[in-house]
Amino acid sequence: MTFQTPTATIRQRVDVPLRFGDGYAVTARLHTFDGLVDGREHVALGFAGSSRHTTALHSTDHDPLVRLHSECLTGDVFGSGRCDCGAQLREAVARIAEAGGYLLYLRQEGRGIGLYGKLDAYALQDEGLDTYAANEALGFAADARDYTAAAQMLRALGISRIALLSNNPDKALQLAGHGVTIARRVPTGVHLSPANRAYLQTKADRGGHDLRLPGDDTGQSVRRSSPHL
Repeated sequence: MTFQTPTATIRQRVDVPLRFGDGYAVTARLHTFDGLVDGREHVALGFAGSSRHTTALHSTDHDPLVRLHSECLTGDVFGSGRCDCGAQLREAVARIAEAGGYLLYLRQEGRGIGLYGKLDAYALQDEGLDTYAANEALGFAADARDYTAAAQMLRALGISRIALLSNNPDKALQLAGHGVTIARRVPTGVHLSPANRAYLQTKADRGGHDLRLPGDDTGQSVRRSSPHL
């Protein structure tokens, strides 16, 4: 099913030098938008690409690599070990900077339930619930994220066909429903640690993410987190 997606426009573009905790540095062109359906301040980080095969973000023979990254204050900023979000953000920036494309940074903390809701869910997880069951116990959907705004952002950027950097099939399904062609889905690494193993296993078992942890015979191969991606 294809939905009628409202039009958004680019509001501003500005170049910002980025530097990560391990010293990796790159410059991104940040884009802001008007007309996003949820009214949130999502941003798109554009990278021209450094690969010898990449000539331009919108060249006709190159599908831009795109990552939809949901905001995670605890993981992205504070380096929380309870999830893999910070490691995925670091990996995505490096891979997109090499290949050329966009990272859409979406203000959907806690799979759409907000920061306070996520921390409430953490407290329930400490009592034995998994990450999805904790959301549901608080009266939320297991995953409340909606990617309509992401499709709007891509359209505003002039993009209708992408290579999607994701292990989550729901992202591909939702984007396709808004008319975005997924030329291929590119798996991310599996950033496994003792603190997040149960979280990752739940994403695979209940969320349908294409992950394979040690001892699991399904999904993608494991790539352990590295500070030098």
